[in-house]
Amino acid sequence: MAVWDDVVGQDRVTEQLAAAARDADALVTAEHAGAGHGAGRPEPEPSADRGASQMTHAWLFTGPPGSGRSTAARAFAAALQCVSPDRALGGAPGCGFCDGCHTTLVGTHADVEIVRTDLLSIGVKETRDLVRRSSLSPAGGRWQVIVLEDADRLTEGAGNVLLKAVEEPAPRTVWLLCAPSVEDVLPTIRSRCRHLSLRTPPVGAVADVLVRRDGIEPEAADRAARATQGHIGRARRLATDERARARRAAVLKLPLRVDDIGGCLKAAQELIDAAGEDAKQVAEEVDTKETEELRAALGAAAGTGGRMPRGTAGAMKELQDKQKRRSTRTQRDSLDLALVDLTGFYRDVLALQMGASVPLANDEVRDSIHRIATASTPERTLRRIEAVIACREALDRNVAPLLAVEAMTAALRAG
Repeated sequence: MAVWDDVVGQDRVTEQLAAAARDADALVTAEHAGAGHGAGRPEPEPSADRGASQMTHAWLFTGPPGSGRSTAARAFAAALQCVSPDRALGGAPGCGFCDGCHTTLVGTHADVEIVRTDLLSIGVKETRDLVRRSSLSPAGGRWQVIVLEDADRLTEGAGNVLLKAVEEPAPRTVWLLCAPSVEDVLPTIRSRCRHLSLRTPPVGAVADVLVRRDGIEPEAADRAARATQGHIGRARRLATDERARARRAAVLKLPLRVDDIGGCLKAAQELIDAAGEDAKQVAEEVDTKETEELRAALGAAAGTGGRMPRGTAGAMKELQDKQKRRSTRTQRDSLDLALVDLTGFYRDVLALQMGASVPLANDEVRDSIHRIATASTPERTLRRIEAVIACREALDRNVAPLLAVEAMTAALRAG
């Protein structure tokens, strides 16, 4: 299976990346044969049918959530590290089976750094560590690849630190940045990257990959893909996680529960409680293990209540602050997912009201959708969708979650 097989519904993007990987492979092959030892970044010989080289040192992958930005970046990183012997016989890099492809895709390749964050932002300290890593020569002799999956979460200071490395990269270093849109990245950085825009993959293509790669039954895969409207990660979670399906079912009942102010306030509190429960579960799974590992590394006495050596309080406080930020991020992500599902519900309502010939994303609650559609107007439905969007924007501005959701549920009642 080639590395591109998991890049769903992005034929134009994979063609560009495959061409760049071929040129990158030609460059490395030429250097290994004793050519291209001059100063600076050497360029491969351009193919006659493609003109100038398709390879460059910095790439920016953008696209809506679920489009597969990070998947495409990882696939490209694997193709750059491909060591398949078939390349010498004219085969394209990115076989998916060789040691370079496999270790990159599973995240263990020595020359590929996959950077993602479960916090609200990526700061200057972490970015400086990345820049130092990018200055190293590749241990395997091919490319040093930095995949920054959350480039939109760089703080302004971190972006300025990254700019120098992207502007003047070390030879054989490739930066792969991922963000929802070009506006989420500093103009000075995006102007130095080759931009690839991904689209939301078709529902059928997402269902197919769930069946092929995850072994999900076709009916369940189609239902999950349709419910998430082509979001690959959410579709996989919905198809494999019973708790995720239960949470989504509860969210889809909300529009029928906001007939009075009491119902609005209760529904809002339940959404917040559900998001908090998700954050608590992550904390139980991760925080205790992290804390015990740090205590052991700092030489604490055995047992959870053992004394800590002097001078280690700062390290423990730093870990606690990180865990608190991660909890906030988890709660916001869970809440945002619920709001996306709610938007999908009203999208279906609007489709029925307008007589649109499109399949419903939430066909399992067709009766509820029909009830809301017949009891209101398209104008009211649009205002309700705007209320959900306004709630998401308020959460991005750090408005207290409960206040933001209560305002939304009240607006849903008013219509």
